[in-house]
Amino acid sequence: MSTYPLLETIDAPAQLRELDRRQLPQLAEELRAFLVESVSRTGGHLSSNLGTVELTIALHYVFNTPDDRIVWDVGHQTYSHKILTGRRNRMTTLRQYDGISGFPRRCESEYDTFGTAHSSTSISAALGMAVAARQRGLDRHAVAVIGDGAMSAGMAFEALNNAGVTDAPLLVVLNDNEMSISPPVGALTKILARMLSGRTYAAARRASAKVLGSSITRRVEEHVKGLVTPGTLFEEFGFNYIGPIDGHDLDALIPTLQNIRNLQGPQFLHVITRKGQGYKLAEANPTLYHGVGKFDQAAGIQTGKGSGKLTFTQVFSDWICDAAVRDPRLVAITPAMREGSGLVRFEQEHPDRYFDVGIAEQHALTFAAGLACEGQKPVVAIYSTFLQRAYDQLIHDIALQNLPVMLAVDRGGLVGADGATHHGVFDLSYLLCIPNMVVMTPSDERECQLMLNTAFSLDCPTAVRYPRGGGAGNLPEAGSQEVLPVGKGRVIREGKGPAILAFGSLLHEALQAADTLDAAVVDMRFAKPLDVELIEILADRHQLLVTLEENATISGAGSEVARLLESRARPPALLRLGLPDHFIDHGDQAQLLRDVKLDAQGIQRRIQAHPAYIVNS
Repeated sequence: MSTYPLLETIDAPAQLRELDRRQLPQLAEELRAFLVESVSRTGGHLSSNLGTVELTIALHYVFNTPDDRIVWDVGHQTYSHKILTGRRNRMTTLRQYDGISGFPRRCESEYDTFGTAHSSTSISAALGMAVAARQRGLDRHAVAVIGDGAMSAGMAFEALNNAGVTDAPLLVVLNDNEMSISPPVGALTKILARMLSGRTYAAARRASAKVLGSSITRRVEEHVKGLVTPGTLFEEFGFNYIGPIDGHDLDALIPTLQNIRNLQGPQFLHVITRKGQGYKLAEANPTLYHGVGKFDQAAGIQTGKGSGKLTFTQVFSDWICDAAVRDPRLVAITPAMREGSGLVRFEQEHPDRYFDVGIAEQHALTFAAGLACEGQKPVVAIYSTFLQRAYDQLIHDIALQNLPVMLAVDRGGLVGADGATHHGVFDLSYLLCIPNMVVMTPSDERECQLMLNTAFSLDCPTAVRYPRGGGAGNLPEAGSQEVLPVGKGRVIREGKGPAILAFGSLLHEALQAADTLDAAVVDMRFAKPLDVELIEILADRHQLLVTLEENATISGAGSEVARLLESRARPPALLRLGLPDHFIDHGDQAQLLRDVKLDAQGIQRRIQAHPAYIVNS
């Protein structure tokens, strides 16, 4: 007998819509159990997905997807959506090489109407779809599902500001699981939500506007609704606010959504959900169960059983806590990535010097610039892929004014299962072209500590760019305050063959390849400024120079070496090894490196295939 008898009959939302409403609670129960079982076997995002089971069912039940468009913000809460849209049997491949993505992807399903993984884009995208439908004369709805965290970003409010002056068929669903609003209970809340979303209420609004005038009507309405709902802000943007309602109560969700579907203009539905809903372990610790590896669903995640390998993030975490003790000017800033960026301990030990600005990368950098103007020493802990969102602020507010803001750029390079949206593969390209910047690429844990020390000691904008996971095992020295000479690399291995100039942790792949090649290997340390003197020496000694970086080859560190060499009368041959000019999918980090031929064997073979190597062998 099947464990999921009802769920296994659903391969498309059209089949879901054929169910009797009384069957939907059973479907939700089966779907939630399937999620826990599935994610425990593959790893992935769990808490957020358990919180959106009923909401997902309700949206697909009421709206005619895929003709009606649903845009999921961030997208790590879309596993139920994937399961109900024909991908249930592929959940065993979730986030794995050649498997389905952990985020919505347009190329994966017609139900994935917009690719998301960075936050706060849903309202903008859904508004574009709604306006396009109106201009084409189509009877189509667009729904943006956005979390309360994503609502902290300025882009979400830019979209609200634009949407509020349109009459496009747009519904914004605020999936609220952390705001300090009491959960709605009882029949009154359901009645209120249905009344505010119903045609009678909408007709009353229009009639009162004719009698009293629109401005008086709105003031009266705001006063009455402000007594029972927190929606005044969204009403000011021009939305009809509905809620809050219980996002786990299908008897509240479905009638409300059905009523909203018949309304005109922008609508805003506020639902209250709970991360980890229905799985007690995740309910008790939703942060622990946010992004998980494989685990026993009965026993749960066993903490304290890590690999024992020190990660670069942990190196940063220890460094910033120690540095804060030495220098009271140090302040730490993160855009909603306290755990991921390694700032949990710092917040505990230095709460007055810790600033989580929410999902607001642009603000984070300009806030840091303001602090630096007043003599503080801000350290911004940020993922490479999220730093992209604050590029203008980095150039205009920090670098142009030559302010001593330090960027701890985590997740540089290929990150694995989160895929193309999270790979940090462009940062060297976009950092190296900025004047006043100093950019460092540590090859191991000890080097990371040295570079963090160095960056903090400088009176200019700096970036230390390090990868996800652990290094080669060269551990930091406790309490070390040693700094590096700026713009100086180091020769790790002498050789008579080619010279490999490694930027970052691929140094160790280069060393493995070097024995067969009799190659010299250099840890360049600094991507900017380059060690010009060392490169000139290598150019005199070797017929072939090879640059190696876990970054896009175009405009990366190798390009800067090429620019330097082109001024020579007789430059050596140059082979630039890095990431190809296409987006790289999700999968195991080691597998991805093999695919792009940046593992030791791939490096060796690509060098051996170069004409300059063949000629000189």
